[in-house]
Amino acid sequence: MDRYIRAIAGTFIIISVLLAYFVNINWIWFTLFVGVNLLQSSFTKWCLMEDILKALGVEKNKK
Repeated sequence: MDRYIRAIAGTFIIISVLLAYFVNINWIWFTLFVGVNLLQSSFTKWCLMEDILKALGVEKNKK
């Protein structure tokens, strides 16, 4: 699941930066939103994307 979360976050950041550059600078707020969510999840150990992926049937990493 961690791999999916990293891939999704990275994709969101790349897309939002491209949209900010080519479409409208206000897309940079989406980049900030993703970054803030990554930061808060490192402190709280809760991630909305993890909950969404669980609901979609993605299994948690086995260690």
